[in-house]
Amino acid sequence: MINVLSKILNTFFERLVYLRYMILVTGGTGLVGAHLLFHLLQEHETVRATHRNSSNLDAVKEVFSFYTSEADTLFARIDWVEANITKIPELTQAFHGITKVYHCAAFISFDPKHFRALKKANIEGTANVVNLCLDFKVEKLCYVSSIATIGHALSGKPASEIDPWNPEDAHSVYSITKYGAEMEVWRGIQEGLKAVIVNPGVILGEGFWNSGSGAIVKRASQGTSFYTKGSTGFVDVLDVVGCMMKLMNGPISNENYILVSENLSFEALMTKFSKAFGHKAPQYRVPIQFLYFLNFLDFVSAKIFRTKRKLLRATIRSMFTASEYSAQKIKQELGYSFNPMDETIKRIAKKYAN
Repeated sequence: MINVLSKILNTFFERLVYLRYMILVTGGTGLVGAHLLFHLLQEHETVRATHRNSSNLDAVKEVFSFYTSEADTLFARIDWVEANITKIPELTQAFHGITKVYHCAAFISFDPKHFRALKKANIEGTANVVNLCLDFKVEKLCYVSSIATIGHALSGKPASEIDPWNPEDAHSVYSITKYGAEMEVWRGIQEGLKAVIVNPGVILGEGFWNSGSGAIVKRASQGTSFYTKGSTGFVDVLDVVGCMMKLMNGPISNENYILVSENLSFEALMTKFSKAFGHKAPQYRVPIQFLYFLNFLDFVSAKIFRTKRKLLRATIRSMFTASEYSAQKIKQELGYSFNPMDETIKRIAKKYAN
């Protein structure tokens, strides 16, 4: 009798504790995840976030420091759970007591040799998240995808959510696996899960200066004379986080939304950053043939000396592809106004310089 009563009390108190952890963020140590955690903590007492054992938690503190002088205090309120999204037992523990999930975790690589690892993390990992959302009866899921899964508009207009992904196009391995991950979310929707998908463009924001778009900021801070011909959609990380939270707190579900503030050529982007850092605008366009030559040397070096690939063909293609995207859907349905890129770039440059 005592043992039965003890178990009942333990279960009761466990549930009381879990009631504090209403929101789960996967990939909390990435650019979007770190900024999202800060803003969620402004509205919720405690938030749970997953991280891998190799993750750099100090990078999250650095992001918090761009917002507040109390970064350590705020960081301490996060309930960190070490869990790889590809390992179901670990991930299951993170789902207890959760009612909403922001799935930001992903493996980013454009190297074809990483295709199996990309499928494992992006497709299987997302399938695990979706299945656990269904098992734990999670109220809503927000999945962070990419404009890489959006098709090209046949009319020549900016691509929108209605333009289908064409499997015949020359997609990167990253694009293929992000599209596969979206299919897992739509599968979950068919099984009764409420979810929203966001497809952000290239995300610009403070922190993580050595990877992703942070490397663009770091490069621009040093000054550059070169640019490539292509263009694409860009968005402020604050807008990505703002849209995600509005979608999760509102009635909309089972929809996807492109998040792009402006479509810019890479020349225009680097000119804006150069101006923000007090440098001259880039003056010389790099020919694609030269980059393909460097790609060949990079390939030879990787084969002979086992060096890490630095310039992939998929990257070169993206640098010379002119792409435009429309965010009219979220502007109309949420009445959302994106931050102008000029203001975003000035803010990021100022934070980097400090």
